[in-house]
Amino acid sequence: MFKEFKTFIMRGNVMDMAIGIVIGTAFGLIVSSLVNDIIMPPVGLALGGVDFSNLFVLLRDGTTPGPYASLADAQNVGAVTINYGIFINTIISFLIIGFALFLIVRMVNAAYKIEAEPVPAPVTTKECPHCYSVIPIKATRCPYCTSQL
Repeated sequence: MFKEFKTFIMRGNVMDMAIGIVIGTAFGLIVSSLVNDIIMPPVGLALGGVDFSNLFVLLRDGTTPGPYASLADAQNVGAVTINYGIFINTIISFLIIGFALFLIVRMVNAAYKIEAEPVPAPVTTKECPHCYSVIPIKATRCPYCTSQL
């Protein structure tokens, strides 16, 4: 049973999938950091100093009644909130990941297209204008009809 499991795990597509999942997770963390740490602060500043991660709607107060200065404060006292700012960050992350994957797929497709295009073979023959036989390109007389070319 262990030998069968080892054979299954060592198959190429299982290893490729595992590597893809690990790289995808790391890529997701990079994009999340890009959105939260690079993109959203200037966007929030342009919108009047709004921090999207702290945008929420209070549904029910926690053990200490609100208002709460931040989402973390509301969550610490057990308030029930709708966190639409985090949702906005997640949507922006998704769009950036989708765009990055689109660019990667375009590059891979372009690389396959370059590899797939066959190199045309050099022309080594021509057609006799008198008898229409195929003759070598350097020929000065047709070997079939003896016409001067």
